[in-house]
Amino acid sequence: MMTCEKMLDIYNGLQDRIARRNKDGVYTSLGYSSNLDLVPEFTAGDLNRLLAEHLPDGILREMKPAKLIRNVRELLETIVYFCLHGIGGEVDIEDPDLIRASFPCRNAMGGTAVQAALALDRLGAGSIVHLSDDSKEVLDQLISPNIRVPLADGKLGGAQDVKGINPQETHVIIQFQKGNRICLGGQEEVIPASNRLILTRNTINVTLPLDENYLGWVEEHARQVSSNVLSSFNCILDPAVLTQRLARIREHVEKYRANNPDGIVYFEDAHYHDKDVRRLCIETMYPHVDIMSMNEEELQYTMEMYQFPIEIDDIFSCVNGVQYLLDKFGIKRGIIVHTKDYAMFVGDRTGLDIESGMAYGSLMATARAAFGEYANDAQIRKILEGPLSSVGLENQEKIENSSLKDHVIVVPTFALDRPKYTIGLGDCFTGGVQLCF
Repeated sequence: MMTCEKMLDIYNGLQDRIARRNKDGVYTSLGYSSNLDLVPEFTAGDLNRLLAEHLPDGILREMKPAKLIRNVRELLETIVYFCLHGIGGEVDIEDPDLIRASFPCRNAMGGTAVQAALALDRLGAGSIVHLSDDSKEVLDQLISPNIRVPLADGKLGGAQDVKGINPQETHVIIQFQKGNRICLGGQEEVIPASNRLILTRNTINVTLPLDENYLGWVEEHARQVSSNVLSSFNCILDPAVLTQRLARIREHVEKYRANNPDGIVYFEDAHYHDKDVRRLCIETMYPHVDIMSMNEEELQYTMEMYQFPIEIDDIFSCVNGVQYLLDKFGIKRGIIVHTKDYAMFVGDRTGLDIESGMAYGSLMATARAAFGEYANDAQIRKILEGPLSSVGLENQEKIENSSLKDHVIVVPTFALDRPKYTIGLGDCFTGGVQLCF
């Protein structure tokens, strides 16, 4: 049973674990995309002002998201829709300058791999990253002795040693907070939950070229790679391109396993732009991974795709859904579901300290949400002073008092009602989990 005291004990051992990994030259490998994030800095008042200016006769509850945002009207209606439903997601945008013209923006890092690397770096842990967008704006954010990139000469270098060749890809991250009010012409709606909307202008990640320097290094030095994280196929839209990429990754995974039978192949899910691409990715890769990881929305989308009924707020229903995926695809070890209230592992945890991994990931993600940056030790210890989520504790108790307790682990997160930041939380979680392997 996870308690605040147990969470503190687990975290207190993390620096020793990182020190051992660094001494032994052990890395987490993180693939496959990177991009430049634009983060607009705006308030609900700014949004209300733009609504009054551009959509004075609009009806808030009737606004729908665009499939492709091409003008200010479609931009505002899309933002309102996601805000009022309190949900996250991704929508394509024709030109990110539309955002720059509406809100002040700052640069940040995008991509599961590189965000996880930055989160690990903040705690002094080493990783190897695969880059797609290798523009100067991206590379400048990755310069650290803890973040390594395989180079053409077969050695590991830093981001400053990379000769960028790929076009820049920009994603816009719209954050909104629970409790803020959207007002228009006498209408007033309250945002029910904090979340984020990602607006994508895809360039390089539509084809996601694979770096053979990275793949080759991980295969050849597999004993130094405790876990091999796969992610970021979701922006590929052409099934033929995706089929080609996944064939190479399957080959890569088998070579990695052959050279490190104890290594963990870890797949982090994402929001897909195309249902057929999602299905192809799932059915091609799930049978080849040790651990699949996803948030509750991604679990729900997947279960709907396979017409398996699920109630996402019912922990037993979620376990049933996860077990269906384990049985259907033969995932080798298990599935992690991470939410704002808890992280859950379903599967075979023999030889895995997966409870500690989920604790590390949850703490790193919660601290990111609370402080708006990749968290350091002091910030994580501040989170440890708070209470655990009541919803997470309730779900943990339900599992502990059921016949599932030997097959399912639930780790409650620390309570955070109004996060300051909603970007990259799942990526920080992903990075933290890798420290248990």
